[in-house]
Amino acid sequence: MRAAALASGDGAKLQGILDAVYFGELPQLELAAVISPEKDAYVMQRALNAGIPAYAVDPDLFPTMTTHSMAVANKLKDMDVELVILADYGVPLGVIPYQFRNRIIGTCPRLCPAFENVEGDVCEAVLERGCRITGATSFFADGDGGVGCIIDQKAVEVKSGDTPQTLARRVTEEAEWLLLTEAVKRFSMGRIAVQGGKLVEL
Repeated sequence: MRAAALASGDGAKLQGILDAVYFGELPQLELAAVISPEKDAYVMQRALNAGIPAYAVDPDLFPTMTTHSMAVANKLKDMDVELVILADYGVPLGVIPYQFRNRIIGTCPRLCPAFENVEGDVCEAVLERGCRITGATSFFADGDGGVGCIIDQKAVEVKSGDTPQTLARRVTEEAEWLLLTEAVKRFSMGRIAVQGGKLVEL
């Protein structure tokens, strides 16, 4: 199955997928490309270091975010991509979820539906509320690119002395990497799908 990752920033969330590809943990997946809205983002270097083609599609070159998303969707189609992996893609998905319905997988750093209305740093909100457990969720994107059908969840303990930064790093490394890799593996092997808005095991 040909896949492409949409990513921005430092690419920390994508690293788990890159590692899994390198170590042969995703035998049914070909990661064809990483696409970022930022040509200078470190995620581009991560991809190139892993031997994955990296492309920048700059939103500033398009009149609207809709036309930008159409350009990205066309790029994905040109590469015959069957699965889109979200890894902290920093711009709206626009038309992409409609072009790749039930074929977009991502994670978010919270146990959905907890903290779903938080604006800003979720880990900071978790610490402010005094939560003892947080975690992450893997999902199929809905029509707006947000959390649609939940695939799996993993809890992460909140430790004494945690800062938003240390907690966010542990959520990424202990939960999101594992969840994203496993969700992509299950989908690429034909083990899961969305039917009637619900996750089904095949």
